[in-house]
Order: sequence, then C-alpha cells, then structure tokens
Amino acid sequence: MILAVDAGNSRVKWALHDGRHFVRDGRVAYADLEALDAQWSSLPAPSSVVIANVAGDEVGQRLRTFTARWQAAPRWVISVRSQAGVTNRYDEPSQLGVDRWAALIGARRFCSDACVVVNAGTATTIDALDAKGEFIGGIIVPGFDLMHESLAANTARLSAERGKFAPFPRTTSDAITSGAIQALCGAVERMRDAMLAAGHREPELIFSGGAGELVAPHMGRPVRVVDKLVLEGLVQIAVDPR
Repeated sequence: MILAVDAGNSRVKWALHDGRHFVRDGRVAYADLEALDAQWSSLPAPSSVVIANVAGDEVGQRLRTFTARWQAAPRWVISVRSQAGVTNRYDEPSQLGVDRWAALIGARRFCSDACVVVNAGTATTIDALDAKGEFIGGIIVPGFDLMHESLAANTARLSAERGKFAPFPRTTSDAITSGAIQALCGAVERMRDAMLAAGHREPELIFSGGAGELVAPHMGRPVRVVDKLVLEGLVQIAVDPR
C-alpha cells in the first residue's frame, strides 16, 4: 500500500494505492486540517508514504504528526534532474514546484509521446513534455477561481458569482466565467503552438486539477482528463525513486 499526499496551495489531497489502482482517497481544506487525521485513522497501515508539499513548513509539521501513527517514515519529494523516466530541464531543477514535477511524472505514465500537462488548481500550470520524457519548460497563470476573485476584489461593481460559458456572453457573470475559461484555453493553445513551432509532434493535452474538467470541454480538440495526476506521479516516484 502506498499513501500519496499532495499538499497543494489550498488543500491536502491524498489517495491510497494498492499497487494496481487507488482504493481510498480524500481531500481537506487547510481550515479543517484536523479532519485529515480523522480520515487517516481508519486506513490500513501503508508500506510507504510519499508527500509533495508546496504549502510550507507549518503544514509539513502537521503532516509529520498525522503520519507518525504508521511505521513507514514519509518520503518528502523534491524536484530533481531526472526521475521515473522524466528529465527536468529547469535551469535549477530543485526550483520547479514539486507538484508540477509529480504531475509531469504522472503524465508520462499515460502518454509516451509529446504532451502538454495542465494542472488547473489555485494556479494553473501548463508544462511541455517532449517525446523523450524531457520537461522543456512551462508557464504559470492564475487559476479559474483566482481570475474571478481578482475581478471581484479590484473592479468596481463586478462580483465573483459564477456564470455560464457562452461564445457570446450577454450577462456580466457569464462574461467573467467565459473570459476566465477562454484565457486558460488560450494559454494551453499557445503552449501547444510553441511545441509545434519548435519541431515537436502534435502534443496530447492532459488536464488535471479542480478546474480541469471545467476548462477541458472548451478546448475544441481531444483532451485527456486525469483525476489524480499529481498523486499518480507520487505513486510512480514511490515505485521507481531513481
């Protein structure tokens, strides 16, 4: 049993993997982090625990406390130059967000060719992985909710109320929602175009994250949606730590 834990920007997501597939999972917002301890109290003892933490030391300490019930000491993943079949071409490999690194490794499990890896969470990361498994670079843009909140906080008489997507929105809430979706689709298209311009084959588009299912249907081309991409990558790191 492998317990994979993704401590992201706004919540902790976890899943228990039995060597073939995920058998239990959950998510907890940081405001209710004690609920994680309750969720884990009924889990069978994992043979390994692998954690990606971008939330900081305080959350890390709480996770240490919660995992102390098991004999397996947690492995805290960091981004490295090469691991589990993926090569990191960041100028400073350790500076790549570990959640992005795990998502790239997870994507390689689903696609052995060139792909654009989109993790649509609090921030949306859009990363290019070539056919050889080399991460050649990527971008970070505000996530769907951040775009809404930014308009509500900084623009007079606009609210963060979610509307519906429309090609030609005719209400303000629809215009904001449609604009956020179109902006994210456009950023993904730009990365796809950059890969084609650099001589790579047509990349597969792999989406994950809370807003992935919201944005993916509006891409106008085939998209693979993977529910637990970061956690998939953490499992691969646990199995093949090299």
